[in-house]
Amino acid sequence: MRKLTYFIACSIDGFIGDPGGDATSMLRFLDEEYIAFLKTEYPETLPTQGRRALGLDDLPNKRFDTVIQGRGSYDLALVEGITSPYAHLREYVASSTLKESPDPNVEIIADDLPGKVRELKAEDGEFGIYLCGGSRTAGELLDEIDELVIKTYPLVYGTGMPMFGSGFAISEFAPESVRTFGNGVLVRTYSRKR
Repeated sequence: MRKLTYFIACSIDGFIGDPGGDATSMLRFLDEEYIAFLKTEYPETLPTQGRRALGLDDLPNKRFDTVIQGRGSYDLALVEGITSPYAHLREYVASSTLKESPDPNVEIIADDLPGKVRELKAEDGEFGIYLCGGSRTAGELLDEIDELVIKTYPLVYGTGMPMFGSGFAISEFAPESVRTFGNGVLVRTYSRKR
């Protein structure tokens, strides 16, 4: 069974962006040490454009072969004219409003997102599924998430877009590891307790 991993950046107080979803304040923490970590451990989580800019186009996938993102996350690429932000992965976008995919590499999931994810998890394969965001998509998939990789940036937002846009529900995860970087970023990994 393949794992669904929510690999997400957030503030100390658990927000993945400001109230509108803007997380550009976190970009300043992409220093040499941190990029080296992403390149070594999670190269496929870097968008295709970023991989090209860093000269990493040829890096093989290490953990994931599929990405799922919500419409809001996908729109960040679309406004830049990028229709396939993770061209090195199989791409799915959860959206009830985007009726037709603007790119042959991107499949739209209009309904029963948890069912589609269960189908993807049941496939044979050595790689997992990367849940890129956003908040509502993560909330809808909370019961399907097997692993959390939370990149916590040394910022406090006070308010903003939460990691999970869902109603109250307690889900328990077990801590696996914590890595600290010189720039103040923490990367915490948790696995779901089942």
